Amino acid sequence: MTKSQGLSAERALALDYTTEIERIAGKLRHALTHDLNRRGLVVAISGGIDSSVSAALAVRAVGPKRVYGLLLPERVSSPQSTHRGRMLAEHLGIEYEIFDIAPALEALGCYARIDEVCKAVHPGYGAGWKNKIVLEGGLEGRYNHFKLVAQDPTGKIHEARLEYRQYLMIVAATNFKQRVRKTMDYFHADRLNYAVVGTPNRLEYDQGFFVKNGDGSADVKPIAHLYKTQVYAMARHMMLPEEICNAIPTTDTYSLAQGQDEFYFGLPYAQMDLALWAYEQGRETSELASALGISEEAAQAVYADIEAKRRATKYLGGAPILMGNPSSGS
Repeated sequence: MTKSQGLSAERALALDYTTEIERIAGKLRHALTHDLNRRGLVVAISGGIDSSVSAALAVRAVGPKRVYGLLLPERVSSPQSTHRGRMLAEHLGIEYEIFDIAPALEALGCYARIDEVCKAVHPGYGAGWKNKIVLEGGLEGRYNHFKLVAQDPTGKIHEARLEYRQYLMIVAATNFKQRVRKTMDYFHADRLNYAVVGTPNRLEYDQGFFVKNGDGSADVKPIAHLYKTQVYAMARHMMLPEEICNAIPTTDTYSLAQGQDEFYFGLPYAQMDLALWAYEQGRETSELASALGISEEAAQAVYADIEAKRRATKYLGGAPILMGNPSSGS
């Protein structure tokens, strides 16, 4: 795409999906045989578009008999997530199981720690209340910060800015969910001699929207190079169930419904995809502003937020830092 054409997601993110699907499937087969020496693939299926496409690619690579699906709900998971996950597994014809991780999270203190912060921020918080955290600031040119949004049993919404330590406690507690799920992934991978499939798309992978040693941990990541817009298009190309193809991205982590844009990215995924593409291609903020229908100052803030998230989350994908060379004994 030339600069004179202006920014267009349709042109920028165009892809030959038939060729790309076969390329990914071939690389998955090669990785299993030559790099990992494993017999098949384990995929945790959330009911969302990313895990659904990842599972479908796994089946395309090794066939349904060598793919094992896991549905891992917990106390605040949406029933729709489990419904769509079961639908996808049955559509693909793979063996799967549903395992409720809520008792493990209860034992680890996940829910109690979240409630402790909620009660401190919103006096009166208790049974029947729901919560989520929401990101603010970055796209207005200010420092990112989080607020705790709570809904009482009458439906009234309460909002308050989180102190840094309170934010860290909630994030640390909710990260239990991703890490317990990954423990289950690797249990089944070990017992079957399978490899674990990671499901982040390019936007999540680039911007650090994953948990270290949680959903960031995997043996293969088949869609980490694909923008979420492309993942949706690939799902339709692979003729996955319409309900899954139309699923709106959510975190499915908090008891109140929460979109990924309000929790982390600040923009809806389609706009964020184009923003990241434009940033990586060195396009001017004026072009992005025109394409998204925002001010140039807002586009500059988007670019700054991309850079800030890359800096802040760089450690998430890094290997452990060694204090010497183990192979030399020094």
